[in-house]
Amino acid sequence: IRGDEAKPDSDQIAPPEDLSPEALKHWATVVGHLKAAGVMTNLDVQALALYCESYAMWRQAHDEIKRRGPIVETPNGFPTQSPYMQIANKAFDQMQKMLTEFGMTPGSRTRVSGVKEKPAENRFSQF
Repeated sequence: IRGDEAKPDSDQIAPPEDLSPEALKHWATVVGHLKAAGVMTNLDVQALALYCESYAMWRQAHDEIKRRGPIVETPNGFPTQSPYMQIANKAFDQMQKMLTEFGMTPGSRTRVSGVKEKPAENRFSQF
């Protein structure tokens, strides 16, 4: 952890009022973990909101793909890729970028600075 990095406050972390219901639900799932890891600050609220909205968009498109299938029929009767596939793929790409920004993938965790580390056990710390 760099000693000279900015240390924004983390006392006003609340979801933006304009989050969609699905994004707000996902926010509640993720924000506690990010706070506990020491990654979430006041400055990160909008970035997490973007991630959560991307998740909500992906979830909606994914549900439609599950319901209708990845291949749909055109009005002329020809099979074609569901338009929800493009929406899901774009939202997935956006989510993946934000996941790495917050260190929410195994490979990206080692690159995120400011993460709280548990102090090492020291048999002399009681003295």
